[in-house]
Amino acid sequence: MPRPLFSLFLALAMTTLLPAAEQTPQSFEGEVTLKVGYKYLLTLPEGYEADTAKKWPLLVFLHGAGERGDDLELLKKHGPPKLIAAGKKFEAIVVCPQVPLKNIWNEHGVKALTDEMVRTHRVDTSRIYLTGISMGGFGTWDTALAYPDTYAAIAPICGGAGVGHVMAERIKDLPCWIFHGDNDRAVTVDFSIKMHGALQKIGSSAKLTLYPGVGHDSWTQTYDNEEFWTWLFAQKRP
Repeated sequence: MPRPLFSLFLALAMTTLLPAAEQTPQSFEGEVTLKVGYKYLLTLPEGYEADTAKKWPLLVFLHGAGERGDDLELLKKHGPPKLIAAGKKFEAIVVCPQVPLKNIWNEHGVKALTDEMVRTHRVDTSRIYLTGISMGGFGTWDTALAYPDTYAAIAPICGGAGVGHVMAERIKDLPCWIFHGDNDRAVTVDFSIKMHGALQKIGSSAKLTLYPGVGHDSWTQTYDNEEFWTWLFAQKRP
C-alpha cells in the first residue's frame, strides 16, 4: 500500500521551558490530508538544558477516547502523564498530544507532530517510541503502519487494527510489544490476538502479553512495570 502523499505546513507556539519533569502545555497545527490541531503536554528530561550537545530519546503517548477535549489536565489520568505528575522521571523527551472532542487519532497528524519535535528539539532519531491506550492503541497501530520507518519500537495497549498479512509486512521488523486484558469488554482482545498472529506468521518477533481476568484497563500495570520501560528504551533503529 503506497504511503499517502501530503504536504506539511507547520507552526508551533512555544512557551518558556520550565524545569525538567514539568509538563508544559504546548500547541501544534499542521495541514495533512485534513487540518490537524493538537494541544500537548511536553516534558523535558533532567539535564536537557545543561547539556546542549546531547540528543535524547523521544516518547510519544496517545491517550484514549475519554481524554479527548481541550483540557490538558485530562491527560494526567492515565499513562506517562499520570506517572510524570506523580514524580516519575523519564530519560527522554515526552510529548503527549490531545485529540479534540469527537475526533480520533490521525496517523498523519501524529507523524507531523513527531517530525516537529525532531525539528525543534534535540531528538535522537534512532530512538523514537510510540505507545497508546485504547483509542490511542488503534492510533499507535495506524501510525506505525503508515510510517514504519519512523519509530524504534511501538507498544499498543488494548487497541487493534483491521489488517491482513500484506499490511503487517510493513512492520515485520519493527519491535512491538502488545498488551491486552483477556476480559476487555470495550475493545475485544481478539484485536490484539489477530494482530500478533498476523505478525508471527510473517516472522516478526512481536511480543504479546495478555492479562488474565483484566478488563479494559490493561495500561496501568503495563506502565507501572519497569521491565516494559527497560525493553522500550533499549530498542534502537539501525
